[in-house]
Amino acid sequence: MKRADLEQLRETWRERIDQFRASGLSGAAWCAENGIKEHQLWYWIRRFPDSLSGNQPRFVSVSVEPLPPSSSGSPISIRIGAATMEVQPGCDL
Repeated sequence: MKRADLEQLRETWRERIDQFRASGLSGAAWCAENGIKEHQLWYWIRRFPDSLSGNQPRFVSVSVEPLPPSSSGSPISIRIGAATMEVQPGCDL
């Protein structure tokens, strides 16, 4: 395969992977919808691990409003998915 052909193939798969990720579909559903073999999709996703695998850091903006002082002195539990973090009173001192 010529170098130009290989670059074109890589660009085609970069675009396909971007479309797959934007679709929100499972790999199987996206491949069935687009007439692509699922093993090819996963092969190419592994070929581009840094830019296309979803391992890039993602940041979410959070707005924080001050809470009224708590008279109970109870900890605050923060749950995100399966993770739980407990913040004890006085942690900001």
